[in-house]
Amino acid sequence: MTGLNCLVTGATGYIGGRLVPELLDAGHHVRCLARSPEKLRDHPWAGRAETVRGDATDPRSVAGAMRGIDVAYYLVHALGGGSGFEERDRAAARIFAEQAHAAGVRRIVYLGGLTPAGIPVDSLSPHLRSRAEVGEILLAGPVPATVLRAAVIIGSGSASFEMLRYLTERLPVMVTPSWVGTRCQPIAVRDVLRYLVGSADMPPEVNRAFDIGGPDVVTYEEMMRRYAEVAELPHRLILRVPMLTPGLSSLWIGLVTPVPRALARPLAESLRHEVVCAEHDIARYVPDPPGSPVGFDRALSLALRRVREARVTTRWSSASVPGAPSDPLPTDPDWAGGSLYTDRRERDVQAPPGALWRVVEGIGGENGWYSFPLAWSVRGWLDRLVGGVGIRRGRRDATRLRVGDSLDFWRVEEIEPGRLLRLRAEMRLPGLAWLEMYADPCPEPGRARYRQRALFHPRGLLGHLYWWSVSPFHALVFGGMARNIARAAERLEPDLAQAPASAAAPVAEVPHDSRPPQPDAEREP
Repeated sequence: MTGLNCLVTGATGYIGGRLVPELLDAGHHVRCLARSPEKLRDHPWAGRAETVRGDATDPRSVAGAMRGIDVAYYLVHALGGGSGFEERDRAAARIFAEQAHAAGVRRIVYLGGLTPAGIPVDSLSPHLRSRAEVGEILLAGPVPATVLRAAVIIGSGSASFEMLRYLTERLPVMVTPSWVGTRCQPIAVRDVLRYLVGSADMPPEVNRAFDIGGPDVVTYEEMMRRYAEVAELPHRLILRVPMLTPGLSSLWIGLVTPVPRALARPLAESLRHEVVCAEHDIARYVPDPPGSPVGFDRALSLALRRVREARVTTRWSSASVPGAPSDPLPTDPDWAGGSLYTDRRERDVQAPPGALWRVVEGIGGENGWYSFPLAWSVRGWLDRLVGGVGIRRGRRDATRLRVGDSLDFWRVEEIEPGRLLRLRAEMRLPGLAWLEMYADPCPEPGRARYRQRALFHPRGLLGHLYWWSVSPFHALVFGGMARNIARAAERLEPDLAQAPASAAAPVAEVPHDSRPPQPDAEREP
């Protein structure tokens, strides 16, 4: 069966952003339900899919998105979503099941977590318990459902892979919690996507959960050792200690990796119990092709290749941080109302706009922020200490940005290639904050004007006090940034510096997969 109408929720997230092009390539029609459709605007597949605005907790918007749909993918959950997330997950799942039935949807497909056998539900972590409950709600509904249950997903940019990568690469000697000796069954992201796409064609009588995993059952300690081998790192010394609870483990993970504590804790809690597949019945309906499921070492190799070639299509940070201070936010910062503090900087640049734009679009990550690195690092550490994302999320791509990308502790809110980059803060702040950078042409050939605006909309007295406490440092931080960005543009190679600003325009829209196709065995979706 081909040409189905598919609804994908969570398309701005890690799995959803990869599932959409896979469904399109399989010949299906795709509609995406997103709270912020503009985040999908710059994806390579955006012109091939329909996008509607809505929220999974709003029955009316879900009902509208369900019209004419055959298969509905439920890929939203409140991982790291703060207090009350279980009730929100429960309510959203019920709304989804009810509206799918009302719209005549044939099947619901849900990706949940693999739960340990023989462990009472009440003993599970809140996040594992909630994901299991969502699956039960969908299976109990009137629409046939496929619930796929996975443990650790290995793919470039996945939270589990990033956690494994940074822990292993940064710590040649590790003092680890006892859960590193617990067995789990990781699965390659390409196999997760294959099962998700294949589930659309299941016969109507199928209404059940399926365990999905790769061929290897390993401990987390073994995963770290095998990562070191695949990445050609020296042997890692791993020392277990019994006193590291999931809470302490999440602090340790947050200290060493870019994964924030709010996300690290549920990941650590999910590893406390053995999670191994009890069956492989999914193969009856989605047969395994030669070479699949992909082995653990192969999955690592594919993910590492994507990282090294800068072809990571989605990352764990693709989804917005729930409860971030800048969520929700206005379309234009000037619409926020009330007080709005502004720091403005402008500089003439002895380089064409195209050269200036290359520097602007390349900001953050390994390139840094062009001013007072210690101040940025300290601000990032302070943010992580209070449970924020910190500054180490880096970039999805070293040179290209698109709306919705995370960029250290910012997120790309708007990008006009060749002219404007607007970032909004996702750090913990007593208010809302934005940073805008412009590359404007000058009347004189070969010259540009750099404009920069930092905006802050305070929340209460604490917000006003925060702005005035940090404003003495703005000349050093923001002034230095404007000066050094201009200098970096002027230092570009002459052949790059002479390129017109319009040459930079297509950069954010060039698909990463536009390179010559690789053999399927070498490709990670």
